[in-house]
Amino acid sequence: MKDISLLLPKVQDMTRDFITQCKSQGIDVIITSTYRDKQEQDKLYAQGRTTSGNVVTNAQFGDSMHNYKVAIDFAPINKDGVIAWNDKALFTRIGQIGESCGFEWGGRWTSFLDLPHLQYTAGYSLSDFKNKLVDYTR
Repeated sequence: MKDISLLLPKVQDMTRDFITQCKSQGIDVIITSTYRDKQEQDKLYAQGRTTSGNVVTNAQFGDSMHNYKVAIDFAPINKDGVIAWNDKALFTRIGQIGESCGFEWGGRWTSFLDLPHLQYTAGYSLSDFKNKLVDYTR
């Protein structure tokens, strides 16, 4: 499990609530990504482009909400302790739980469907984050 203490305090609380809500509905989840520094974001962006593997992000550093400590990625764990990557119905159910906890779910996006992604922007745009116009107390 990735370290949720790297997130903004409000997002840490939301993430704990999300995990609790999932568990209360009989769903085990792990957090697979939280804050990403430049090195980690650049490495993920290179994947499937200049390094081997599948493309997993369209965001270079500064273009991902992970870079601003307001996003998490999650994965459901099945009864056998294996990540259920191909269970779209389960991801949808978990995404809806995330939304009920105040997150925006990447499974609702139309340009880049991102089922395991949740973020909390408090109504700010990516441009606001990039230009340091965000009130982090919201």
